[in-house]
Amino acid sequence: MRKCLVILLSFCCVSVFAQKGDLRRGNRQFRKGDYPQADLSYRKALVQDTTSVAAVYNLANTLYREKDMENARKMLDGVKESAPAEAFASDYYFNLGDVAIAQEDWQAAVDAFKQCLLRTPGDLAAKENYIYARNKWMEQQNQDQQGGGDNNQNQDQNQDQNQQDQDQNQQDQDQDRQDQGQDRQNGQEPQISPQQAQQMLQAIQQKERETQEKVDQKKAAAMKSRQKEKNW
Repeated sequence: MRKCLVILLSFCCVSVFAQKGDLRRGNRQFRKGDYPQADLSYRKALVQDTTSVAAVYNLANTLYREKDMENARKMLDGVKESAPAEAFASDYYFNLGDVAIAQEDWQAAVDAFKQCLLRTPGDLAAKENYIYARNKWMEQQNQDQQGGGDNNQNQDQNQDQNQQDQDQNQQDQDQDRQDQGQDRQNGQEPQISPQQAQQMLQAIQQKERETQEKVDQKKAAAMKSRQKEKNW
């Protein structure tokens, strides 16, 4: 994949839509790298015209540079009905794909770059990002399927073990009751039998297994949520 600088250069503002006032000012600030001020200028433009596709689109680009991916995507989603009909539809989908990659939303990234390539089949950067996102999405699918299979197998094994423990505990309890009844008939106070001691030990071991399973599940969830390596 291309390095950060090259991909970010592809993620650019559409200056052709900078028609007046705050839009022009925002574009100048954007080109200078003054993204906080560009952010403010584009928002002012939106106050004047809430339907301005240019202001929404360029603000999304600015938010991308500010690494505010969540709001950048919200802005792009806000013009998803109108932007695809504009002359810059290919750039719109490219940028939407870049944001999806940054969020590791691989399915959305695949869909966005596919739409970009339908409009500009010769876009090499879009092809590379499409392949990258598709591979990541396939890896994610395989991991989810494998994880689901492992969980089902572990659940089956745990259920079998629990049933065996319950059966053994029931047998021990029945034997204990018989022993205690015999002791009372003989005028002796019932004592803790070997079976009772074994039952107590098994209960402790079962509790330890349950605690360990909870710890393992938390560790697995933490590993799964860890950020994956990005293409830039």
